[in-house]
Amino acid sequence: MLCIAKHYVLQNDQNSNRVNHASLRAPKQMRVIRANHLGMCFGVRDAIALAIEKSGVEPLTVLGDLVHNESVLAVLRARGITIEKQPEAVSTRTVMVTAHGASERALGRARALGLNVLEATCPLVRVAHHAVARLVAEGYHPVIVGKRGHVEVRGLTEDLAEYDIVLEEQDVFGLKERARFGVAAQTTQPIDRVRHLVDLIRTRFPKSEVRFIDTVCQPTKQRQNAAIELARQSTVVIVVGGANSNNTMELAETCGRYCARVHHIQSTEDLRLEWFSDNDTVGLTAGTSSPEYIIAAVEEWLAALANESRAASAA
Repeated sequence: MLCIAKHYVLQNDQNSNRVNHASLRAPKQMRVIRANHLGMCFGVRDAIALAIEKSGVEPLTVLGDLVHNESVLAVLRARGITIEKQPEAVSTRTVMVTAHGASERALGRARALGLNVLEATCPLVRVAHHAVARLVAEGYHPVIVGKRGHVEVRGLTEDLAEYDIVLEEQDVFGLKERARFGVAAQTTQPIDRVRHLVDLIRTRFPKSEVRFIDTVCQPTKQRQNAAIELARQSTVVIVVGGANSNNTMELAETCGRYCARVHHIQSTEDLRLEWFSDNDTVGLTAGTSSPEYIIAAVEEWLAALANESRAASAA
């Protein structure tokens, strides 16, 4: 299924976002380095591939944004895939849940409407669901480290009788004391933030038992760690991803702690020559909503700029 999605996406946009080499006015020297881990994770790629495969068999509606990247959503719409926010608006027989997952309550609403529900939930999001259910079953009050209102966080919490969501230190100070706290996290949260908030809960409630299950996914950890390494080596960092992509915004924020000049872009159209100075080391990373063809186009744009920089320096 991965090959199906990758081939289609590449073919769909193979001629777009090309840099106009003649228009570049490069700085004297520049080099481009790419993060060791970046771009789409297997959960997102599998969800896209599944949507494309099923849409070739029957009309398909995706319940919510399959990925938080408008370029990818445009590709899906071009394949005839419909995107709806609410199950009541779905007109096809089959509806697909995104890689972000959904609560049993939300799945039940869709099935009650007579819809055939196809799940593309990432296996690592399922792990987070199971972890939260286990904490509740063992008598812990669930606390989710994540972004309130995010589709994944809604899926993790909608079936719970009570819960708390924390993202910042002030959220922890708003918690009331419980005998037992059970903490899990949205899979795309930076692990350093999660551990800091867990430690803060333990500090604030020294008499409470605090159990933490690490549900931050490995692809997120890899991309965050690679972004830190990249930013430390760079004078400017380009972070590619959807404008509404939470994990991309988290990458940009992480890079910003180690590099003063960080730019979050969606495509080559957002790149600006004035961002780059003489002798820059430009770091390139991308969120899990970013397909390889967009990353490659950005890298090509930057490489062309670097080549002209070297040519100008040698002249």
